[in-house]
Amino acid sequence: MSLFSIPRQNRRITIARRRIEPVVCALLLILLAALPLLAQSSLPGPSSPLYGARPDTGPVASGLPKALQEVRIDQKLDQQLPLDLDLKDESGQTVKLGQYFGKRPVIVSLVYYNCPMLCTQVLNGMVSAFRTLSFTPGAEYEIVTVSFDPRETAALAAAKKEIYVNYLPAAKRAGAINGWHFLTGDEASIKRLTDAVGFHYAFDPATNQFAHASGIMVATPEGRLAQYYYGIEYSAKDLRLGLVEASANKIGSPVDQLLLFCYHYDPATGKYGVVMKTMRIAGIITVVTIVGGILFLLRRYRVTRQLPAGGTV
Repeated sequence: MSLFSIPRQNRRITIARRRIEPVVCALLLILLAALPLLAQSSLPGPSSPLYGARPDTGPVASGLPKALQEVRIDQKLDQQLPLDLDLKDESGQTVKLGQYFGKRPVIVSLVYYNCPMLCTQVLNGMVSAFRTLSFTPGAEYEIVTVSFDPRETAALAAAKKEIYVNYLPAAKRAGAINGWHFLTGDEASIKRLTDAVGFHYAFDPATNQFAHASGIMVATPEGRLAQYYYGIEYSAKDLRLGLVEASANKIGSPVDQLLLFCYHYDPATGKYGVVMKTMRIAGIITVVTIVGGILFLLRRYRVTRQLPAGGTV
C-alpha cells in the first residue's frame, strides 16, 4: 500500500512515527549506556593485592618458596620517611637523606645496581618518563635512588648515575647531575628505609640475587609518602600530576590545578583517573537530559495523533 493511499490523518501519524521512533530508540540506547556512570565504583578493597596485601594462600597453594611470598610493596601513604638516615652519595661522602628534601617533591626508587634485569627496567622506565616530563630534575623535583644491597659501593652508584644522566636530553642533563642522587647504605640504614616505604624483598643465595617488586614513589618536600607507581613504565602525565599535588601546587601551572580538580590519584591502580564523583554528576545530567528528550518526543507524538483529519502534512 502506498503512503499516499492512506487517509491524511493516518498518513500524518505514520510519518510522525517513522520520524520519532528511531530517535526514541537511539535515546533509550544512550540511556542504557549512561546508567553505569551512576553505579557504585567497584574498586578493589584494602585487602586487594593491588594495595600490596598478599592473600594467605600458603606455600603449597602458591607454589612459591616462603621467602618469595613476602616479596611485595605495601603502600604507606602519608608515612614519614626517616630523614635523619645516614647514607653515602656517589662520591662516597656520608649524607643525610633529609638533605634532599625541604624544597621540592622527591621521586624515590629502590633498586640494586648489579641487578641483571628488573632494576635496569625500573631505571629505564624512570628515565623514559623523565625525558617526556616537562619538569627538570633539580628545578621542580629531586630524584633519590637508593641501593638496597648493602654490599654495593659508591663507585657502582657513580657509574650507574653517569649512564642514566646521559640518557636525558642535554637541556635536563645539567639539572639531573645535581638533582638525581644515586645512594648506598649499610644494612641497618637500608632496613629503616625499606620498612618505612613498605618495600619487601628477599635474597636468594643460590643465584646471588634479590627477589623484589618494582615501583617508584613520590614524596612531599617534607618527606611524607604521597603516591606509589607500580611496574616498570611510568606515565609522564601521572608523574607530573603527582609532583604538582605533592608540592601542594607550588610547582606546575593553572592547567595542572584544573586537571587535579577532574583527576584524582587512585591508590588501587597507582594512576590518576577521572574523579568518580564527577562521573556520577555527569551521568545524572546525561540521564535527566535523555529522559526529558524521550518525554518530549512521546508528548509530541501523542499531540500529532490528535490532530484533525483536515490538517496539512
